[in-house]
Amino acid sequence: LPRRSAAAPATAHAAAPGMAHATAPATAHAAVPAPSASVNEPVEGFWAGAPDGGVEIRGVVSGDDGRAVGHATLTLIDSRGHQLSRAVTLADGAYAIWTPGMGTYVLIASAAERDPQVATLVVGDQPVDFNLILTGSNKLAGVVRDLEGKPVPGAVVVLTDVRGEVVTTGTTDAEGSYSLSGVTSGGYTLAVSADSFRPAAVPVEVTGAGQTRQDVELRPGARIRGTVRVRDGGPLNDARVTLLDAAGNVVGTTTTGEDGAYAFADLTGGQYTLIATGYPPVADTVSINGRDDDDRDLWLVHSD
Repeated sequence: LPRRSAAAPATAHAAAPGMAHATAPATAHAAVPAPSASVNEPVEGFWAGAPDGGVEIRGVVSGDDGRAVGHATLTLIDSRGHQLSRAVTLADGAYAIWTPGMGTYVLIASAAERDPQVATLVVGDQPVDFNLILTGSNKLAGVVRDLEGKPVPGAVVVLTDVRGEVVTTGTTDAEGSYSLSGVTSGGYTLAVSADSFRPAAVPVEVTGAGQTRQDVELRPGARIRGTVRVRDGGPLNDARVTLLDAAGNVVGTTTTGEDGAYAFADLTGGQYTLIATGYPPVADTVSINGRDDDDRDLWLVHSD
């Protein structure tokens, strides 16, 4: 393919609004692909190899780890969304693709197991050196099981970053499997919860492109439940129920509803103490003059 000198100054400039991984135009000493550095294909009768008046865009596609990304696909489209040419990078990540001439174009780069990138390029009459970085589209997957090794279906899986922000969520299938895609490299906390099990949280490190596996084991969660009743057997509404562990520490507190029911979940085995109380006493001062009725209402509430 015809080539312009790599040392020729590039008057065109490249802009990639919102694309943090699009690099600035490379300098003259940057790696420049050979004429065979990419495979150009004709599109709708237009030969993308070296059209008359065409300008070459060239560069290197690499990963966020700095390694070259081979077999990445580069697609060039115009401002109307029409495809103009296509190229594929070599093993060293080098590519070269031709434009019909000066103008504004959109370059799309994609590769397996990586997030695609899009850059807007303003091309003049000189070759444009433009490198791209494709971050790995990592996947976190695994199986949630109980202590007997049986899968736990319907478990909720939540992935949070180091700041505690939720990154993504999922649910295990009938086989207890989960899969969270689009996870970037870094450290996370994986939290899993399911009915009748104690919630679990494990640290996980996602590295490189591909799939990171993290299985999780859930322990069964004991539950205490019952009904608070008055002497005649009827349910007691708004009673305060407190659960203490063997050391006298408060494990939880709840208030009964109209049916008098209470429940404590996610408990470990051991000895506990249940304390049920009505309303705490209320005192008020009343002055009686001995001649008229003196109405005075009293309100019983739980102090928070």
